[in-house]
Amino acid sequence: MREPLAFRLRPENLDEILGQKHLVGKDGVIRKCIENDTIFSCIFFGPPGTGKTTLARVIASELHKPYRRFNAVTGNKKDLDAIFLEAKLSGSLILICDEVHRLNKDKQDLLLPHVEDGSIILIGATTANPYHSINPAIRSRCHLFEFKPLNADDIKEGIEHALKAEEGLNGKYEIDEDALNLICDTVNGDIRWALNILEISAIICKNDRITKEDVAQNCRNVNNRAFASEDGHYDLLSAFQKSIRGSDPNAALYYLALLAQSGDVEAISRRLLVIAYEDIGLANPQLAARTISACESAEHVGFPEAIIPLGIQVIDLCLSPKSRTGVDALHKAQGLVEEKAYDMPKYLRLTPVGLRKEEQYSYERYDCFHKIQYLPDELKDLDLFPSFNANRYEQQLKAIYEELKKTKRSSDLEDLYQ
Repeated sequence: MREPLAFRLRPENLDEILGQKHLVGKDGVIRKCIENDTIFSCIFFGPPGTGKTTLARVIASELHKPYRRFNAVTGNKKDLDAIFLEAKLSGSLILICDEVHRLNKDKQDLLLPHVEDGSIILIGATTANPYHSINPAIRSRCHLFEFKPLNADDIKEGIEHALKAEEGLNGKYEIDEDALNLICDTVNGDIRWALNILEISAIICKNDRITKEDVAQNCRNVNNRAFASEDGHYDLLSAFQKSIRGSDPNAALYYLALLAQSGDVEAISRRLLVIAYEDIGLANPQLAARTISACESAEHVGFPEAIIPLGIQVIDLCLSPKSRTGVDALHKAQGLVEEKAYDMPKYLRLTPVGLRKEEQYSYERYDCFHKIQYLPDELKDLDLFPSFNANRYEQQLKAIYEELKKTKRSSDLEDLYQ
C-alpha cells in the first residue's frame, strides 16, 4: 500500500521544514538548541498541518536520539512502562506525545518523575491552548512553543516541492497558477490539507495538468481554522460577542457566518441570549424577548435557514444602545458574597424565631415596604449602582433609584410601624 503524499514528503531535516522561522530559522530557538546538541522537554501547540509532530521527529533525528511515539488518548500504562525501561537502558529518550493535553492524571503521575530527572525528554503536540488545557504539573516542566499557520508562500513552496520530488509526484504533473492559488486560499495554512487536495486533484486531472476546476471539486469548503482545535470554537464565540459589544455589525455577521459552519445553533443562541442581558441589559430590555424569539425561530427551521433570524437579531443587538449597569452591579454583589456572607436581618426570615410580633415583618404594611432595611447591618449603606447613563430608560430608573435613596431605611420595625 502506498502512503499518502503528505506522509511521503515529511521533512527529514530542519532546512526542509516549511514556515516556523521563529523556531527553525537562522536564529530560531530550536535550531540553536540543536546546534548546541541539546533539547529540553517542550510543548508544541498550534493549528493542524503546521509541522508539530514532524519537527519533533526531525529533532530526534538531528540529535541522533532514540524516540518513541505515544498518544495520550489511546496509549496505556503498559506502553509507558516499556518506554521507561527503554529510556533507562539508553540513558535518555525523546517521547513524542500526540494530544498531550489529553494526558490523564494517572499517566501524568507515571511520566512526571522521568521528565523531572531528564531520562524522558517530552515533546508534546497539541492543537489546544496549553495555558488552558495542559495540566500545570506538565506545563511547568516544559517550554512552550507556538506553531503558526503557514502563509501562502510556504504552501506554494510545499506544493511545488511535491510536484517535483521523486517521492512526491515526480515531475509527472503541472498545475495552473489559478489552481495553485485556490489551494492556498482554501487550506488556511494547513500544508497537510494542501497536499491531500493536490494528490486527489492529480488523480482526476486530464492530460497530467491540474486545473482550477480539478481543485474546486475537492475543496468545496474552506478549511476553517477556528474549528481546528477545541479552543478555536470558543475563541470564535468570544470574537463574536466582542464584535456585538463593540457595535460592529460587519464583524459580528462575519463571525456568525463562520460559526454557522459548525451547525451548532444551540451554542450561537446561548451566546446571543447572554449578550442581550450582559451587554445590552437595561439600555434596551425589550431586546432580550426579541432575541429569545429569534433563537426559537432558528432552532425551529434549522440550518442553513437558521442563519437568517440569527443574522437579523445580530444586527439588532449590534446597533442597540449598550449598558452593563445591571451585570456590573451583579458582579459586585457576587464579589461581596465571595469575600464574606453576612447574616440577614432576623425579620426577613421565612419563620422568624425569638421576635415579638411587633418586631416581625408585616405583610399588611404596604406603606412601609420601601422604608425597611433589607441589607445586613454591615452593608446597610451599600450602593451597587454608581450610574445609570445609557439612555432615557436608564435615566428614568436612575431618577426612581435616587428618590428611593432619600428615604432612610430602618431595621427597627416596631418603631417604623408606629
